[in-house]
Amino acid sequence: MKKKLWINNNEFITFDENKKGISDEIATRKRAFDFYSLGMNLPDPDPVLKKQGKDVKIYRELLADSHVWACVQSRKSGVLSLEWELDRGKAKSRQAKIIEDIFNKLDLNTIITEILDASMFGFQPLEVIWQNTGSLIIPKEIKAKPVEWFVFDDENQLKLKTKENRQGELLPDRKFLLPQYNPSYQNPYGERTLSRVFWPVIFKKGGLKFWVIFTEKYGMPFLVGKHPRGTSKDDTDNLADMLTAMIQDAIAVIPDDSSVEIHEAAKGSSAEIYEKLIDKMNAEISKAILGQTLTTEIGKTGSYAASNTHMGVRKDIIDSDKKIVERTLNQLIRWIYDLNFSGQSNIPVFSMWEEEDVDLNLAQRDKILSDSGIKFTKDYYMKAYGFEDEDIEIQQDINQDKKPVFSAFKEKSEFQDQQAIDDFVNSFSEDELQKQAEIILLPIIELIKEGNSYEDIQEKLSKNGLKTEEIELIIQKAIFIAEVWGRINGLN
Repeated sequence: MKKKLWINNNEFITFDENKKGISDEIATRKRAFDFYSLGMNLPDPDPVLKKQGKDVKIYRELLADSHVWACVQSRKSGVLSLEWELDRGKAKSRQAKIIEDIFNKLDLNTIITEILDASMFGFQPLEVIWQNTGSLIIPKEIKAKPVEWFVFDDENQLKLKTKENRQGELLPDRKFLLPQYNPSYQNPYGERTLSRVFWPVIFKKGGLKFWVIFTEKYGMPFLVGKHPRGTSKDDTDNLADMLTAMIQDAIAVIPDDSSVEIHEAAKGSSAEIYEKLIDKMNAEISKAILGQTLTTEIGKTGSYAASNTHMGVRKDIIDSDKKIVERTLNQLIRWIYDLNFSGQSNIPVFSMWEEEDVDLNLAQRDKILSDSGIKFTKDYYMKAYGFEDEDIEIQQDINQDKKPVFSAFKEKSEFQDQQAIDDFVNSFSEDELQKQAEIILLPIIELIKEGNSYEDIQEKLSKNGLKTEEIELIIQKAIFIAEVWGRINGLN
């Protein structure tokens, strides 16, 4: 049926009320010609779970692996180490103070840890237990509930599977927080990081099993018993039993006509196959959870640039997890406002940030430039070091009238050590130095005048020698003063 929509007194447009417009959702599961048109719950599309025919409980068992556990804790610790704050913005101070008090009373460290499980299991429902304090309705406790208890319907709504309703029942509003890791319309269950480490863990366990068997088989020597030809089967079995007992107790009693030989196993190269397999699987686990390997693989080496790159990849993953936490807790703040301060558009915002250390290289550079006479403004310190306006106060420089250290026309040395040596040298008069030079050089000049050849001069010089006692004494004093001065100033 067509209807008219009048634009003004003279113009109108016609439209079909049965025809979908741009404001309507056309591509839906109920209209699509596939499994979802049956109106059932969405099946979990996880390929590992479909292959194994199990639920997410098998992923929880993977955390028993020591390497998986270490990588998961490393990833969570990266977020837990961040600082958090509530940015009041334009929210009313009284309301912002109530939100801050609520967050201070909650076990936020545990809540953040449970929220981060969403990156491991795809999603993580958290039930909010509300309480009425008289004038306010506030969250008393927030509890993480097992993922396998929940399912999504064809509208991507979370449902709880119960004994009464195995297909699941819809949940009340503002009751369950739902952090999700990379969800989509097609897959509201999210992406599970533990799904990526399932097969590496399985292969690793198989490698460990065969490695243990290999160690038991070839780690101990083989005992070979010999008996005379024609020995009965009973005697042969008795000797075998004795050898078995000997492996445990190292004691055996055998007939005097039998013998036992020990053969050492040499299969070291074969054991490396299992070791390489386990190392490879651990590396795959590290890459799946942390995005890199250098921060978890002990003994692995790499360039400094590669290490920085790997740490950067890990930081990007931590930033992604941080956003999940911020989004979830900001949802909680909106619920608190809906229940207590409805109609408010300006609400506080929860955020997490990393407390950065002062850049030592930048600080050293600024100190050198400052000592050379350059003055930095307050705005520069706020921009370069992240200070707030009320955090710093620029004081008057007491050395501002001093001559810069790096003056192009400096006449006097500013290095006290060198100045001390220069003062010692200047303590000798020119006459004294000239006298010492004449004492040393006059004999050489006379030898040159009297000598017939270079070899003759060298021979007479080696026989007569030079009178250098006084100049040697001066040099010894200079060395002594320089050494003492260096030791004194080196300790300061």
